[in-house]
Amino acid sequence: MSKTQAPDTSSISRLDQVKVSQYFGCNTFSERTMRERLQKDVYKSYRQSLKRSEPLSPEVAKSVALAMKEWAIELGCTHFTHWFLPMTGATAEKHDAFIMWDEPGQVTERFSGGMLTQGEPDASSFPSGGLRATFEARGYTAWDPASPAFLMEGPLGKTLCIPTAFIGYHGEALDHKVPLLRSMGVVSEQAVAALKFFGVNAESVVAQCGPEQEYFAVDLELAQQRPDLLFANRTLQGAKPPKGQELEDHYFGSIKERVLGFMQEVELECFKLGIPAKTRHNEVAPNQFEIAPIYEAANLASDHNQLLMELLKSIGERRGLAILLHEKPFAGVNGSGKHVNWSIATEEGQNLMEPGQTPEENLQFLYFLCSTLKAIHTHGGLLRAAIASAGNDHRLGANEAPPAIMSAFLGAQLNHILDAIEKGDVANVSIQGIIDLGIGNLPRIEKDATDRNRTSPFAFTGNKFEFRAVGSSQPIALPLTVINAAVAEALEDLNTKLAAELKAGKEHKAAVMTVVRQAIIETKAIRFEGNGYSDEWKVEAERRGLPHAKDTVAALHIWEEPAVKAVFSKAGILSEGELESRLHIRHEQYQKAIAIETQVLKEMAETQILPSISADLGARAESLAKLAVVGITVPETLKQALQAQATLAGEAQARLTTMKAALNAAEAIEDLHARTEAFGNSVNQSKHALREVLDQLEEACDADLWPLPKYWQLLAPLV
Repeated sequence: MSKTQAPDTSSISRLDQVKVSQYFGCNTFSERTMRERLQKDVYKSYRQSLKRSEPLSPEVAKSVALAMKEWAIELGCTHFTHWFLPMTGATAEKHDAFIMWDEPGQVTERFSGGMLTQGEPDASSFPSGGLRATFEARGYTAWDPASPAFLMEGPLGKTLCIPTAFIGYHGEALDHKVPLLRSMGVVSEQAVAALKFFGVNAESVVAQCGPEQEYFAVDLELAQQRPDLLFANRTLQGAKPPKGQELEDHYFGSIKERVLGFMQEVELECFKLGIPAKTRHNEVAPNQFEIAPIYEAANLASDHNQLLMELLKSIGERRGLAILLHEKPFAGVNGSGKHVNWSIATEEGQNLMEPGQTPEENLQFLYFLCSTLKAIHTHGGLLRAAIASAGNDHRLGANEAPPAIMSAFLGAQLNHILDAIEKGDVANVSIQGIIDLGIGNLPRIEKDATDRNRTSPFAFTGNKFEFRAVGSSQPIALPLTVINAAVAEALEDLNTKLAAELKAGKEHKAAVMTVVRQAIIETKAIRFEGNGYSDEWKVEAERRGLPHAKDTVAALHIWEEPAVKAVFSKAGILSEGELESRLHIRHEQYQKAIAIETQVLKEMAETQILPSISADLGARAESLAKLAVVGITVPETLKQALQAQATLAGEAQARLTTMKAALNAAEAIEDLHARTEAFGNSVNQSKHALREVLDQLEEACDADLWPLPKYWQLLAPLV
């Protein structure tokens, strides 16, 4: 078997004895494939262009395109597409066949360098937030050579997918990838400059990521009977089941065969696509699970996470499962997040968030650690705004996800070190005989010296930070862009201060410690080791001056702050126009999410739930009347129960009327911000109020008459 020849994967059972390494990435035009198929000088030019972030020459692009086409056709490809991530949050693609006219009545397969590097999809129907007029249809997709092309398998052939950036006619970013790539370049530039202070001559520094993806899996047939799951991706009504997650018996439990088969097929497709899936397990809530990959470059991690979400849903459907990626599909049980583990590393693989082996390496580690703390302290509100959504509002702050207040957890050991540096007491500090801090002799800092804090939204976990507040359905490109931008700004500030200290003649280590100490003092407010769920922390956070955007409505205001605009525009990550467009889109997406939920709940209540309740009331009243006819005394308690149910039904009708009025009023508001306020307040409140009564009616209704699958059915073990 050659290096790039993969085993037959048409039958999963045949892969029992095949190593993953033998077929990993077989459906990607990987570095290994390129080395084998390109001439040495072409491959070298490709690598140099990639390293220097320069466009490929037309000659190199032509050679790469030819090799890519031949490889794809050999593996059964008939079409190609530029695969991109518009601001809808989903991926987009337009398939073109390889065929071109060769001679009259005859076609040939053709794929040019121009077709590889640039496409022209219709841009008018994608959200642009006012960046483009509706009549300006032209947009361009530009190949991202850092993200390998891949093959998606269909029923009768494969499609070559080329990861691309999506830009407008005038170069404006219309997607999530362009700002991410820009932010990676900016943080690399500042980190390289910082490393020079420590005698490290790195050519580049790469932002890295490993996103843990949580999701629910429920029976597809049951899910298709619920309009809310079909159109809103979460249940808008549902009474609490007799047993949820109270016994905590699902977490890390044995994986049922039906689910395990699904997971194995997902992993198989992941491995073929070069997605480094590492971990699978049961999560806390019933029918909740997690899949987590190995670390890789942030832009690759972003592409792979988008692919993973598509695979989860498509493979789930093939196996009779509905995969729910919403942050809170079920009330009363834990929601789902996407823990974004983040760090930065040199091109040689040195993790700059890794405590070192020598005093100098630990000095460098503290410098980058404090830069990250400064980023969180300065832009904690922006981090919160980056993960704001209608779905995440239901999840944040409950006993399942970190609060909406951004804080950083470091653990007792690191906190002890930072406190000692802050006080200037660095000569004779020790913890369990391990730590001995001296300006000229910083020791090794042990990893994983303390447990991680699951209530912290931004926790240091030994050699990386874990941003736990990201929602499970959200593309990770935006939060990654924000982290990179904030850290780059912080590094630039520390670099400037350190250069000034050195220019003033201060000795190197003393100069570094001066800058680090100042950062420690400035950022102390965001370091928190306690219970982020507690009411006491909310009071303490307010005392410390930490921002607390309780919901998306409040979080959207943060995008308009001058400091937020500056961190993007000054570094060239997003222009003010591009940032304004994204804010406009966020408002619209929030409004539409609430509007869709409200419309679905209205239809469910009017056409399914309340008619069923009326039928139940009629049947019960008729039964009681028949008892009286035959001379059986009807107990008052039965009459009272019937009256209570009727009263609840009347209350539901009244609250339904209120909800419809609130929706109509909100949709009539022309001002964008005022409309968001209305959806977030009056519409949401009326929707929650209606649900409260409908849930009570479900508990009282005859099970045979209730029109929707119940929680206990949806959350029953998948066997």
